[in-house]
Amino acid sequence: MALLDFGLFRQPRVFFGEGKLFQLPALIGEFGSKVLLVTGAKSFRQSEDFSLLLERLSTESFWFRQYTVSGEPSPEIVDHAVADYGNTGIDVVVAIGGGSVIDAGKAISAMLMKKEPVELYIEGLPGYRAHDGSKVPFVAVPTTSGTGSEATNNAVISKVGWSGYKRSLRHPAFIPEAVLIDPKLMLDMPGWLTVSSGMDALTQLIEAFVSPFGSPYVDAVALSGLECFSRSFIPACQAETRDIDARSGMAYAALMSGIALVNAGLGIVHGFASSIGGFVDIPHGVLCATLLGSATMENMVQLREKGCDPNRFLAKYAQVGRVLCSDPSLDDEESCFALLKKLDAWENELKFPKLGVYGVEEKDIDGIVSRTRSKSNPVALDDESMKKILKQRL
Repeated sequence: MALLDFGLFRQPRVFFGEGKLFQLPALIGEFGSKVLLVTGAKSFRQSEDFSLLLERLSTESFWFRQYTVSGEPSPEIVDHAVADYGNTGIDVVVAIGGGSVIDAGKAISAMLMKKEPVELYIEGLPGYRAHDGSKVPFVAVPTTSGTGSEATNNAVISKVGWSGYKRSLRHPAFIPEAVLIDPKLMLDMPGWLTVSSGMDALTQLIEAFVSPFGSPYVDAVALSGLECFSRSFIPACQAETRDIDARSGMAYAALMSGIALVNAGLGIVHGFASSIGGFVDIPHGVLCATLLGSATMENMVQLREKGCDPNRFLAKYAQVGRVLCSDPSLDDEESCFALLKKLDAWENELKFPKLGVYGVEEKDIDGIVSRTRSKSNPVALDDESMKKILKQRL
C-alpha cells in the first residue's frame, strides 16, 4: 500500500434537517446585527418561509438589506453589491438560494472588505492577483441540491460570450462559516431543476471519487453521497414530489459532493463547464447532465488504452456502478458496463438536452477544446478524445 499523503480543507459548521432555516436568526446573532441577505429573484422570495424569516429578523431588531441575484453571478453583480453595501458595516452575508446565489453571496462576502473590482482576483484573468482571504463572515442556506457550493472554497463567476469566461474567485477562507440545510426548502423545486442540479451533484461525486488527488477521506465522503443519491434521485425527480426523505437524501448528496470536490478536484466534465459555460448561456447542471455519460465512457476507453494506473481508476468506476445499480455482485467489468448503461438510461428517461439546444455547433468544438483544462481527470485526454465527447452530445 502506498504511503498516504494528503491534506484536507476545513468544513463549515453544518446544521442539517427539516426546519433548520429558523435557526438562522440565532446564528446571525453570533456575528453581529447587520446582515446582507442575498437571494434569488423568485421562488424563495415568494415563499411563506421567507416572509416568516423577515418577520423574525425584524422582531429581533436585526438591521438587514436584501440583494437579489438572477442567473449565474457576473462580475457586475458582485461589484454592484460591493458598491451599494461596502460602507454600511455589514457583519455577515447570508445567501439563501441555489448554487448561483450562494456563489454570488460568497464572492460578495469576499469583496466587501476589498472594495475593488472582483475581476482583479479571478483566476486566469489578465492582471490576476491572489486574494488574501479577508472577508465578511458568510453563511450559506441552499435551496437546491446540486452544486455543493455550501462546502467549497471558491465562487464561480461568469461572463458569457466568445471572449467570456467561467472562472473562480478562490481562497481557503471562502468556505462558509456555517451552512443551514433545510430539505423543506427544496420540496417545491421544479422537475427540471431537480434533474439538472442532481446530475451536477452526481458528476461531482464521481469526478472527485476518481480524481488522482483523492484520499481515503474523499473516497468515504463520495461513496456516502453516492449511496444517498442512488436511493433519492429518481424519487425526487418524480413530478410534483414532496417526499422529504428524497429531498433530504439529495441535499446530503450535494453536501458530500462539495466536501469531496474541494479536497480532490474535478474532472473533464467540469473542465468543459468552464470553457463552454463562458461561451454560451447554459445551466451548469444541464451541461453536467448531458456530458457525464459520454465523458465517463471516453475516460474508461482511454484508461484501458493509456492510463498510467488504469486498474485503480477502472476499479473505482466499478465501485460507482455497483452503488448506482444497487448490485454488489457485479465484477469490475460488468459494473463499468452497468454504470454506462445506467447513465445512458437516465439520459434518455430524463431527456437531457444536447449542447446544440444552447447554440453550440460543430464549428465551435476546436475553440472549446483549446480552452479546456482538467488536471484532476483520472487520465489525460488529448484533443481528439475531448472532441469525441462533445460531438456525441451536439
